[in-house]
Amino acid sequence: MADRHSGSGQTQRPSRPTPGSAFLRRLHDHAPNSTQLIGFLAFIVSGCILLFLTGLTITATVIGLIFFTPLILISSPIWVPAGTVLFLAAAGFLSMCGFGLAVLAGLSWIYKYFRGWNPPGSDRFDYARSRIADTASHVKDYAREYGGYLQSKVKDAAPGA
Repeated sequence: MADRHSGSGQTQRPSRPTPGSAFLRRLHDHAPNSTQLIGFLAFIVSGCILLFLTGLTITATVIGLIFFTPLILISSPIWVPAGTVLFLAAAGFLSMCGFGLAVLAGLSWIYKYFRGWNPPGSDRFDYARSRIADTASHVKDYAREYGGYLQSKVKDAAPGA
């Protein structure tokens, strides 16, 4: 059989690719290996389990609301004031803790500043202090200068004063 093909002198033409063979070849080249396949299957299984648990949780919540709604409605005159009191107590406690932390941070900054450790922002504080001192001295000089002027004007207006 082999000599029949080789002795005929005709060369075999490559068969024409069928329209779907290029797609199949490309699909075969991109096929996942066994590790990727196991990972994908684990992903699918865990996703299905989580979806089932989500449905179970929603179902239990709805059934619980159906059974406990009458009890909630009957006891709501107790729950609303109790909830309001608990909310105000929690808000007061949290704001007290927040203000306490702010005071501690401020006292820590002041302690570091007076010890000379230069906490963040101390350069701006020194600049503001020098500006206030300069302004105060300018106001004092201005008052001294114009205070005498006004004093003389008062004496001119009321000679006996």
